[in-house]
Amino acid sequence: GFRYYFGPVHYTTLKAYNKGVENPEDKLYLHEQVELGYRWLSWVNKGLVIPVFNFFLSLNWNMGLIIFILTLMVKLIILPLTYKSYMSSAKMRVLRPQIVEIEKKYPGQDQDSMLKRQQATMALYQKAGVNPMSGCLPMLLQMPVLLALFFFFPSAIELRQQGFLWADDLSTYDSIISWSANIPFISRFLGDHISLFCLLMTTTNIIFALYNMSLTDTGQQQMKVMKYMPVFMSLFMFFILNSYPAGLNYYYFLSTLISIIITFMFKQFVDDDKLLAQLEENRKKPTKKSGFMARLEEAQKMQEKQARERAKENAKRNYRRR
Repeated sequence: GFRYYFGPVHYTTLKAYNKGVENPEDKLYLHEQVELGYRWLSWVNKGLVIPVFNFFLSLNWNMGLIIFILTLMVKLIILPLTYKSYMSSAKMRVLRPQIVEIEKKYPGQDQDSMLKRQQATMALYQKAGVNPMSGCLPMLLQMPVLLALFFFFPSAIELRQQGFLWADDLSTYDSIISWSANIPFISRFLGDHISLFCLLMTTTNIIFALYNMSLTDTGQQQMKVMKYMPVFMSLFMFFILNSYPAGLNYYYFLSTLISIIITFMFKQFVDDDKLLAQLEENRKKPTKKSGFMARLEEAQKMQEKQARERAKENAKRNYRRR
């Protein structure tokens, strides 16, 4: 016959119903009804987020403090990689004058000039011992946690009626401004309110994006749209997350704020002049190609070869037309 469950959609509670049941056919698997994200993301919530929440909840700590500790834990775990990422961007920043010289040497926008400019830039990075891709690693490692929490907070009954600061309930949005009238465009994307934690999250994201742009400007030519893409994405996420739980926006706000503080501290302790002198010393040493740099150089040579072949084909076609 049918069996009914009346109770909270709480992962730990629902999972306990399978304890002691040996026959798989008799198991209810009610915990699988809790939306914790895609299968490759749910393990982050099941293995990290939920145990941490349950541990600190057992201490009767405020939910706002628990979210802060979770944010701090994630940041401390990836701190060594964050430092490595900062040093990578700092090295590219101090090499900016040499990059500008390369841009002047190959100013054209044709494919041949762009390839030569790219090859010269990568050769400079290789001699100086700079890996331009190492700066992406911390963000890639944070991404599973950021995405997992995107699914966790809307389904976390632990947040229900848990207040923090001005937010009366972290399981829903914290409205600071609301309206009843239909405002063209605004009401369509924001609904009938503005969430303060979402506004703070967006503001810190924009500040961090602009701060990073000033630190990571390598002097290389790039489209202005791509340069300001992080700012546009921050504004876009404001419209997306405005109606999401205050707990989620609070976490994102804290995560970005801590990133700003960490980056600022790194900048205070890293001397650009000493770093440039170290890179100049590296350039004098015999260069040893890493596997990544070797593959990248091979790909660039292949692109250059294909560009020359296309140019020859175009020249032949033009000659035949005459």
